[in-house]
Amino acid sequence: MLDRFRARAAGYDAENAFCAEDFAELTDVGYLRAMLPEARGGFGWGMERMTAAQRLLGTYAPATALAVNMHLVWTGVATLLAARGDDRLDMVLDWVQAGEVMAFGVSEAGNDEVLFDSVTRAVPDADGSYSFTGTKVFTSLAPVWTRLGVFGKHEGTGQGQLVHGFLHRDATGIEIPQNWNTLGMRATQSNSTVLTGARVSAEHIHTKLPVGPVPDLLVFGIFASFLSLTASVYVGLAERGMELAAANPAKRSSLKFGGRTYDQDPDIRWQVADAGMQVLKLDAMLRMTTRDLDDRVDPGGSWFPRLVTLRTQAGDAARSCIDIAAKVSGGGQYFRGSELERLYRDALASLYHPSDAESAHSTVASWLLGPVKE
Repeated sequence: MLDRFRARAAGYDAENAFCAEDFAELTDVGYLRAMLPEARGGFGWGMERMTAAQRLLGTYAPATALAVNMHLVWTGVATLLAARGDDRLDMVLDWVQAGEVMAFGVSEAGNDEVLFDSVTRAVPDADGSYSFTGTKVFTSLAPVWTRLGVFGKHEGTGQGQLVHGFLHRDATGIEIPQNWNTLGMRATQSNSTVLTGARVSAEHIHTKLPVGPVPDLLVFGIFASFLSLTASVYVGLAERGMELAAANPAKRSSLKFGGRTYDQDPDIRWQVADAGMQVLKLDAMLRMTTRDLDDRVDPGGSWFPRLVTLRTQAGDAARSCIDIAAKVSGGGQYFRGSELERLYRDALASLYHPSDAESAHSTVASWLLGPVKE
């Protein structure tokens, strides 16, 4: 199955098409239910097992891995909350068990507060429902999702209130423009989602929080699931870069050194080793972070620094390892259609996922130095 995914990846990229066949195969084998308990038709996987699978998928078809990732993020959040005695997202587990496809409608252009504020308006109705108006960007799985997790701000009094809920695909006021024409990760088809009074029923409004950072389990769950699962895709990309960096030099020979293959060149070997060291470091970081999530470890206030460091380091390593592979593999990889050419573009998407480098460094600095004084 993984070999079929890798074989199809170039076509999806060239045609700017959704990874429909890959997604159908993953659905058929129960991958979308993997984190559900076996009693619900799942595999009972925790974060460590799920991120390991996403890492493997990312080495074969990173765009497919990133697409399905956004469904898995919600199952991860629901699983993390349930394990900590919070049942507010049990509805997600019900939907996933029934075969629905979840998507993540959080990112907004110009909103660098991420979960702590919103430019989408949430207007309450008398029956407890809310109508959402705004534009969500990077909505992966746009062609197939059935439930979209959204949030917006009810102005109300004071600084306002952030309202979280789930939209059904059939709700009125949802438009999905076909605007995913990007440099890389093209098979995710992460089109924008324009909401114009899109209504979420009262029973599907699950959380209301004040504007700004709050110690709510939902916020922790979203950060933990999103950052670790997204990191796992880029760890997979880094690993594939390492594999190609190790494999390709033996296919090239040096006229200057009498036909010696480049895998015997000490400078080439140093660069390949550097890629290997980056992957080994990430391997330990990913496994330990997700194992601690599964084991409900309390790291003494360092959860958010650990999670943002994992995500940003994974992206940095993906770009670095692909870059090393390109350097040691020769100019043929510069041509359109090579695997490395596509992976080079896919890896660049890591620059734009929350938490970006600036936000991550701010989080770690605040942990070590305290907040910046007013």
